[in-house]
Amino acid sequence: MSDHGVRRPDHAARRAALRDLLVENGVDALLVTDLVNIRYLTGFTGSNAALLVYSWDGAEERTVICTDGRYATQVAEQVPDLRAEIARASARRLVELAGEWQTGRVGFEGHVVTVDQHRAFLDWGTGLEFVPTANLIEQLRQVKDAYEVDRLRAACAAADAALATLLERGGLRPGRTERQVALELDWLMFEHGAEAVAFQTILATGSNSAVPHHRPTDAVLAAGDFVKIDFGARVDGYHSDMTRTLVLGEPSGWQRELYELVRAAQRAGEDALKPGVACAAVDAAARSVIEEAGHGELFVHGLGHGVGLQIHEAPGLAKAGTGTLLGGVAVTVEPGVYFPGRGGVRIEDTLVVREGGPELLTLTSKDLTVVD
Repeated sequence: MSDHGVRRPDHAARRAALRDLLVENGVDALLVTDLVNIRYLTGFTGSNAALLVYSWDGAEERTVICTDGRYATQVAEQVPDLRAEIARASARRLVELAGEWQTGRVGFEGHVVTVDQHRAFLDWGTGLEFVPTANLIEQLRQVKDAYEVDRLRAACAAADAALATLLERGGLRPGRTERQVALELDWLMFEHGAEAVAFQTILATGSNSAVPHHRPTDAVLAAGDFVKIDFGARVDGYHSDMTRTLVLGEPSGWQRELYELVRAAQRAGEDALKPGVACAAVDAAARSVIEEAGHGELFVHGLGHGVGLQIHEAPGLAKAGTGTLLGGVAVTVEPGVYFPGRGGVRIEDTLVVREGGPELLTLTSKDLTVVD
Protein backbone atom coordinates (compact mmCIF):
# COMPACT_ATOMS: atom_id res chain seq x y z
CA MET A 1 0.00 0.00 0.00
CA SER A 2 1.10 3.58 -0.57
CA ASP A 3 1.53 6.21 2.10
CA HIS A 4 -1.96 7.51 1.28
CA GLY A 5 -3.73 4.17 1.33
CA VAL A 6 -4.07 3.98 -2.46
CA ARG A 7 -4.11 0.38 -3.63
CA ARG A 8 -1.43 -0.99 -5.90
CA PRO A 9 -1.91 -0.56 -9.64
CA ASP A 10 -4.29 -2.90 -11.45
CA HIS A 11 -1.99 -4.24 -14.14
CA ALA A 12 -4.62 -6.67 -15.40
CA ALA A 13 -6.99 -3.75 -16.04
CA ARG A 14 -4.27 -1.96 -17.97
CA ARG A 15 -3.72 -5.02 -20.14
CA ALA A 16 -7.47 -5.29 -20.71
CA ALA A 17 -7.52 -1.67 -21.91
CA LEU A 18 -4.63 -2.45 -24.24
CA ARG A 19 -6.55 -5.40 -25.69
CA ASP A 20 -9.31 -3.06 -26.79
CA LEU A 21 -6.71 -1.06 -28.74
CA LEU A 22 -5.27 -4.24 -30.26
CA VAL A 23 -8.71 -5.18 -31.55
CA GLU A 24 -9.12 -1.69 -33.01
CA ASN A 25 -5.75 -2.07 -34.75
CA GLY A 26 -6.52 -5.50 -36.13
CA VAL A 27 -3.71 -7.48 -34.49
CA ASP A 28 -3.95 -10.78 -32.65
CA ALA A 29 -1.17 -9.98 -30.21
CA LEU A 30 1.35 -7.29 -29.36
CA LEU A 31 5.02 -7.96 -28.69
CA VAL A 32 6.11 -5.35 -26.13
CA THR A 33 9.85 -4.71 -25.86
CA ASP A 34 9.98 -1.22 -24.33
CA LEU A 35 10.90 -1.75 -20.67
CA VAL A 36 8.90 1.23 -19.42
CA ASN A 37 5.79 -0.11 -21.14
CA ILE A 38 6.44 -3.57 -19.72
CA ARG A 39 6.63 -2.06 -16.24
CA TYR A 40 3.35 -0.21 -16.83
CA LEU A 41 1.56 -3.38 -17.94
CA THR A 42 3.06 -5.85 -15.45
CA GLY A 43 5.02 -4.14 -12.65
CA PHE A 44 8.27 -5.81 -13.71
CA THR A 45 11.36 -3.61 -13.24
CA GLY A 46 14.22 -5.76 -14.54
CA SER A 47 16.59 -4.67 -17.31
CA ASN A 48 15.77 -7.44 -19.80
CA ALA A 49 12.26 -8.52 -20.71
CA ALA A 50 9.66 -8.90 -23.42
CA LEU A 51 5.90 -9.29 -23.11
CA LEU A 52 3.37 -10.91 -25.44
CA VAL A 53 -0.20 -9.62 -24.94
CA TYR A 54 -3.07 -11.27 -26.81
CA SER A 55 -6.21 -9.50 -27.99
CA TRP A 56 -8.60 -12.45 -27.77
CA ASP A 57 -11.25 -12.84 -25.10
CA GLY A 58 -9.75 -14.88 -22.31
CA ALA A 59 -6.27 -14.14 -23.62
CA GLU A 60 -4.92 -13.26 -20.19
CA GLU A 61 -4.16 -16.94 -19.68
CA ARG A 62 -1.90 -16.89 -22.74
CA THR A 63 -0.26 -13.53 -22.09
CA VAL A 64 3.36 -14.25 -21.17
CA ILE A 65 6.39 -12.33 -19.94
CA CYS A 66 9.93 -13.46 -20.64
CA THR A 67 13.16 -12.46 -18.90
CA ASP A 68 16.53 -14.07 -18.24
CA GLY A 69 17.76 -16.14 -15.33
CA ARG A 70 19.03 -13.16 -13.36
CA TYR A 71 15.42 -12.13 -12.77
CA ALA A 72 13.73 -15.49 -12.22
CA THR A 73 12.94 -14.71 -8.57
CA GLN A 74 12.08 -11.08 -9.29
CA VAL A 75 9.62 -11.84 -12.07
CA ALA A 76 7.86 -14.40 -9.88
CA GLU A 77 7.48 -11.82 -7.12
CA GLN A 78 6.56 -8.82 -9.26
CA VAL A 79 4.38 -10.57 -11.86
CA PRO A 80 2.70 -13.48 -10.07
CA ASP A 81 -0.41 -13.28 -12.26
CA LEU A 82 1.27 -14.08 -15.62
CA ARG A 83 3.08 -17.02 -17.09
CA ALA A 84 6.83 -16.36 -17.09
CA GLU A 85 9.39 -17.79 -19.49
CA ILE A 86 13.11 -17.67 -18.73
CA ALA A 87 15.37 -17.08 -21.72
CA ARG A 88 18.23 -14.67 -22.37
CA ALA A 89 16.85 -13.77 -25.82
CA SER A 90 13.46 -12.76 -24.44
CA ALA A 91 11.92 -11.32 -27.58
CA ARG A 92 13.04 -14.30 -29.64
CA ARG A 93 11.45 -16.75 -27.20
CA LEU A 94 8.11 -14.94 -27.36
CA VAL A 95 8.17 -14.73 -31.15
CA GLU A 96 8.79 -18.47 -31.23
CA LEU A 97 5.84 -19.01 -28.88
CA ALA A 98 3.63 -16.83 -31.06
CA GLY A 99 4.57 -19.05 -33.98
CA GLU A 100 3.86 -22.23 -32.06
CA TRP A 101 0.44 -20.82 -31.13
CA GLN A 102 -0.27 -19.86 -34.77
CA THR A 103 -0.95 -16.30 -33.75
CA GLY A 104 -1.23 -14.73 -37.20
CA ARG A 105 -0.85 -10.92 -36.99
CA VAL A 106 1.65 -9.85 -34.35
CA GLY A 107 1.95 -6.16 -33.59
CA PHE A 108 5.22 -4.62 -32.46
CA GLU A 109 6.16 -1.17 -31.17
CA GLY A 110 7.08 0.53 -34.41
CA HIS A 111 8.62 3.52 -32.63
CA VAL A 112 10.87 1.25 -30.55
CA VAL A 113 11.93 -1.67 -32.77
CA THR A 114 14.94 -1.17 -35.04
CA VAL A 115 15.17 -2.38 -38.64
CA ASP A 116 17.56 -5.13 -37.57
CA GLN A 117 15.21 -6.26 -34.81
CA HIS A 118 12.32 -6.39 -37.27
CA ARG A 119 14.37 -8.55 -39.63
CA ALA A 120 15.14 -10.86 -36.72
CA PHE A 121 11.43 -11.16 -35.93
CA LEU A 122 10.81 -12.31 -39.50
CA ASP A 123 13.56 -14.91 -39.18
CA TRP A 124 12.30 -16.22 -35.83
CA GLY A 125 8.57 -16.12 -36.55
CA THR A 126 8.02 -18.15 -39.70
CA GLY A 127 4.41 -17.88 -40.79
CA LEU A 128 3.69 -14.79 -38.69
CA GLU A 129 2.75 -11.38 -40.05
CA PHE A 130 4.41 -8.52 -38.16
CA VAL A 131 2.53 -5.23 -38.03
CA PRO A 132 3.97 -1.98 -36.65
CA THR A 133 1.80 -0.17 -34.11
CA ALA A 134 2.16 3.44 -32.98
CA ASN A 135 2.30 4.40 -29.30
CA LEU A 136 -0.64 2.28 -28.16
CA ILE A 137 0.64 1.83 -24.61
CA GLU A 138 1.85 5.42 -24.44
CA GLN A 139 -1.70 6.43 -25.31
CA LEU A 140 -2.95 4.56 -22.25
CA ARG A 141 -0.17 5.92 -20.06
CA GLN A 142 -1.25 9.52 -20.60
CA VAL A 143 -4.20 9.25 -18.18
CA LYS A 144 -2.94 8.49 -14.68
CA ASP A 145 -4.88 6.27 -12.30
CA ALA A 146 -5.16 6.96 -8.57
CA TYR A 147 -2.01 4.99 -7.75
CA GLU A 148 0.02 6.89 -10.32
CA VAL A 149 -1.15 10.31 -9.13
CA ASP A 150 -0.35 9.26 -5.57
CA ARG A 151 3.21 8.38 -6.57
CA LEU A 152 3.57 11.62 -8.52
CA ARG A 153 2.45 13.50 -5.41
CA ALA A 154 5.08 11.67 -3.36
CA ALA A 155 7.80 12.52 -5.89
CA CYS A 156 6.77 16.17 -5.93
CA ALA A 157 6.67 16.25 -2.13
CA ALA A 158 10.24 14.92 -1.95
CA ALA A 159 11.42 17.71 -4.24
CA ASP A 160 9.44 20.38 -2.39
CA ALA A 161 10.89 19.26 0.93
CA ALA A 162 14.43 19.10 -0.41
CA LEU A 163 14.35 22.69 -1.67
CA ALA A 164 12.80 23.91 1.58
CA THR A 165 15.54 22.19 3.58
CA LEU A 166 18.25 23.61 1.32
CA LEU A 167 16.97 27.13 1.92
CA GLU A 168 16.51 26.58 5.66
CA ARG A 169 20.11 25.38 5.97
CA GLY A 170 21.43 28.38 4.08
CA GLY A 171 22.69 26.13 1.32
CA LEU A 172 21.87 28.68 -1.38
CA ARG A 173 24.28 31.56 -0.75
CA PRO A 174 26.98 33.63 -2.44
CA GLY A 175 30.37 31.94 -2.57
CA ARG A 176 29.11 28.42 -3.25
CA THR A 177 29.36 26.90 -6.70
CA GLU A 178 26.52 25.68 -8.88
CA ARG A 179 27.88 22.16 -8.57
CA GLN A 180 28.01 22.26 -4.77
CA VAL A 181 24.43 23.46 -4.44
CA ALA A 182 23.11 20.99 -7.02
CA LEU A 183 24.78 18.03 -5.31
CA GLU A 184 23.40 19.06 -1.92
CA LEU A 185 19.91 19.42 -3.36
CA ASP A 186 20.17 16.00 -4.99
CA TRP A 187 21.15 14.40 -1.68
CA LEU A 188 18.33 16.14 0.14
CA MET A 189 15.83 14.59 -2.28
CA PHE A 190 17.11 11.17 -1.20
CA GLU A 191 16.78 12.20 2.44
CA HIS A 192 13.16 13.13 1.78
CA GLY A 193 12.16 9.82 0.21
CA ALA A 194 13.39 9.81 -3.40
CA GLU A 195 14.74 6.56 -4.85
CA ALA A 196 16.63 8.58 -7.47
CA VAL A 197 16.77 12.03 -8.99
CA ALA A 198 14.39 12.40 -11.91
CA PHE A 199 17.10 13.86 -14.19
CA GLN A 200 20.37 15.76 -13.87
CA THR A 201 19.58 18.83 -11.80
CA ILE A 202 19.84 22.13 -13.66
CA LEU A 203 21.27 24.83 -11.42
CA ALA A 204 22.28 28.05 -13.13
CA THR A 205 23.47 31.31 -11.62
CA GLY A 206 23.85 34.78 -13.10
CA SER A 207 24.15 34.81 -16.88
CA ASN A 208 24.03 31.00 -16.90
CA SER A 209 20.36 31.26 -15.96
CA ALA A 210 19.75 32.42 -19.55
CA VAL A 211 20.77 28.95 -20.80
CA PRO A 212 17.59 26.83 -20.65
CA HIS A 213 19.34 23.50 -19.95
CA HIS A 214 22.57 24.66 -18.34
CA ARG A 215 24.50 21.97 -16.47
CA PRO A 216 26.01 22.84 -13.08
CA THR A 217 29.63 24.02 -13.19
CA ASP A 218 32.10 25.58 -10.79
CA ALA A 219 30.57 29.00 -11.46
CA VAL A 220 30.26 30.85 -8.15
CA LEU A 221 26.96 32.25 -6.92
CA ALA A 222 27.10 36.01 -6.30
CA ALA A 223 24.86 38.66 -4.74
CA GLY A 224 22.39 40.01 -7.27
CA ASP A 225 22.22 36.78 -9.28
CA PHE A 226 19.19 34.97 -10.53
CA VAL A 227 19.52 31.30 -9.56
CA LYS A 228 17.41 28.97 -11.70
CA ILE A 229 16.85 25.48 -10.31
CA ASP A 230 15.14 22.80 -12.45
CA PHE A 231 15.00 19.49 -10.61
CA GLY A 232 12.89 16.51 -9.66
CA ALA A 233 12.68 13.34 -7.63
CA ARG A 234 11.69 9.80 -8.59
CA VAL A 235 9.51 7.70 -6.28
CA ASP A 236 8.42 4.15 -7.20
CA GLY A 237 9.32 4.89 -10.81
CA TYR A 238 7.33 8.14 -11.05
CA HIS A 239 9.00 11.49 -11.70
CA SER A 240 8.44 15.03 -10.52
CA ASP A 241 9.58 18.14 -12.37
CA MET A 242 9.76 21.65 -10.94
CA THR A 243 11.64 24.86 -11.68
CA ARG A 244 12.01 27.81 -9.37
CA THR A 245 14.03 30.95 -10.06
CA LEU A 246 15.29 32.84 -7.00
CA VAL A 247 17.36 35.97 -6.43
CA LEU A 248 20.39 36.30 -4.16
CA GLY A 249 19.87 39.59 -2.38
CA GLU A 250 17.56 42.44 -3.30
CA PRO A 251 16.32 42.05 -6.91
CA SER A 252 16.74 44.86 -9.41
CA GLY A 253 13.84 46.34 -11.32
CA TRP A 254 14.47 44.34 -14.48
CA GLN A 255 14.60 41.13 -12.46
CA ARG A 256 11.26 41.81 -10.80
CA GLU A 257 9.68 42.77 -14.12
CA LEU A 258 10.96 39.65 -15.87
CA TYR A 259 9.89 37.40 -13.04
CA GLU A 260 6.37 38.81 -12.95
CA LEU A 261 6.06 38.39 -16.73
CA VAL A 262 6.98 34.71 -16.58
CA ARG A 263 4.73 34.21 -13.57
CA ALA A 264 1.80 35.73 -15.47
CA ALA A 265 2.51 33.48 -18.46
CA GLN A 266 2.66 30.42 -16.25
CA ARG A 267 -0.62 31.35 -14.59
CA ALA A 268 -2.25 31.68 -18.03
CA GLY A 269 -0.94 28.27 -19.07
CA GLU A 270 -2.17 26.60 -15.91
CA ASP A 271 -5.57 28.26 -16.20
CA ALA A 272 -5.89 26.79 -19.72
CA LEU A 273 -5.44 23.20 -18.50
CA LYS A 274 -8.87 21.68 -18.94
CA PRO A 275 -10.15 18.44 -20.45
CA GLY A 276 -10.92 18.89 -24.15
CA VAL A 277 -8.55 21.83 -24.69
CA ALA A 278 -6.07 21.45 -27.55
CA CYS A 279 -2.48 20.97 -26.41
CA ALA A 280 -1.34 23.72 -28.79
CA ALA A 281 -3.93 26.08 -27.30
CA VAL A 282 -2.46 25.65 -23.82
CA ASP A 283 0.95 26.63 -25.17
CA ALA A 284 -0.59 29.60 -26.95
CA ALA A 285 -2.30 30.83 -23.78
CA ALA A 286 1.03 31.21 -22.00
CA ARG A 287 3.10 32.20 -25.04
CA SER A 288 0.77 35.06 -25.94
CA VAL A 289 1.48 36.76 -22.60
CA ILE A 290 5.20 36.79 -23.35
CA GLU A 291 4.68 37.78 -26.98
CA GLU A 292 2.50 40.73 -26.00
CA ALA A 293 5.34 41.94 -23.78
CA GLY A 294 7.65 41.90 -26.82
CA HIS A 295 9.76 38.92 -25.75
CA GLY A 296 8.24 36.10 -27.77
CA GLU A 297 11.58 35.26 -29.42
CA LEU A 298 13.12 34.69 -25.98
CA PHE A 299 10.68 31.89 -25.08
CA VAL A 300 12.62 29.24 -26.97
CA HIS A 301 10.98 25.95 -25.96
CA GLY A 302 7.59 24.34 -25.60
CA LEU A 303 5.37 25.09 -22.64
CA GLY A 304 5.44 21.63 -21.13
CA HIS A 305 5.19 17.88 -21.42
CA GLY A 306 3.62 14.83 -19.91
CA VAL A 307 5.33 13.25 -16.92
CA GLY A 308 5.02 9.85 -15.26
CA LEU A 309 7.17 6.73 -15.56
CA GLN A 310 9.34 8.88 -17.82
CA ILE A 311 10.32 12.46 -17.22
CA HIS A 312 9.21 13.38 -20.74
CA GLU A 313 6.18 11.59 -22.15
CA ALA A 314 3.00 12.40 -24.02
CA PRO A 315 1.32 14.79 -24.40
CA GLY A 316 3.46 17.68 -25.60
CA LEU A 317 2.33 21.24 -24.85
CA ALA A 318 3.94 23.20 -27.67
CA LYS A 319 3.17 25.23 -30.77
CA ALA A 320 3.19 22.03 -32.79
CA GLY A 321 1.50 19.97 -30.08
CA THR A 322 -1.23 17.65 -31.31
CA GLY A 323 -4.37 16.28 -29.72
CA THR A 324 -6.46 17.47 -26.81
CA LEU A 325 -6.09 17.11 -23.08
CA LEU A 326 -7.91 14.39 -21.17
CA GLY A 327 -8.85 14.42 -17.52
CA GLY A 328 -6.21 12.71 -15.41
CA VAL A 329 -3.26 13.64 -17.64
CA ALA A 330 -0.17 14.79 -15.72
CA VAL A 331 1.78 17.60 -17.38
CA THR A 332 4.29 20.33 -16.65
CA VAL A 333 3.75 24.02 -17.37
CA GLU A 334 7.10 25.77 -17.66
CA PRO A 335 7.34 29.06 -19.57
CA GLY A 336 10.69 30.82 -19.60
CA VAL A 337 12.26 34.00 -20.90
CA TYR A 338 16.03 34.10 -21.38
CA PHE A 339 18.19 37.17 -22.05
CA PRO A 340 21.53 35.82 -23.39
CA GLY A 341 24.50 37.00 -21.36
CA ARG A 342 22.29 38.55 -18.71
CA GLY A 343 19.91 36.09 -17.11
CA GLY A 344 16.64 34.24 -17.41
CA VAL A 345 13.60 33.03 -15.53
CA ARG A 346 11.66 29.79 -15.77
CA ILE A 347 8.83 28.74 -13.45
CA GLU A 348 7.55 25.18 -13.68
CA ASP A 349 4.98 23.02 -11.95
CA THR A 350 3.72 19.47 -12.29
CA LEU A 351 -0.09 19.32 -12.44
CA VAL A 352 -2.91 16.88 -13.17
CA VAL A 353 -5.68 17.97 -15.55
CA ARG A 354 -9.06 17.92 -13.79
CA GLU A 355 -12.57 19.15 -14.46
CA GLY A 356 -12.89 22.53 -12.80
CA GLY A 357 -9.17 23.24 -12.83
CA PRO A 358 -5.85 21.41 -12.53
CA GLU A 359 -4.54 19.74 -9.40
CA LEU A 360 -1.20 21.29 -8.44
CA LEU A 361 1.37 18.73 -7.25
CA THR A 362 4.47 20.92 -6.80
CA LEU A 363 3.63 23.12 -3.85
CA THR A 364 6.71 25.32 -3.36
CA SER A 365 5.71 28.99 -3.45
CA LYS A 366 5.96 30.81 -6.77
CA ASP A 367 6.32 34.24 -5.20
CA LEU A 368 9.70 35.74 -6.03
CA THR A 369 11.99 34.30 -3.37
CA VAL A 370 14.73 36.65 -2.20
CA VAL A 371 17.59 34.79 -0.49
CA ASP A 372 19.37 37.10 1.94
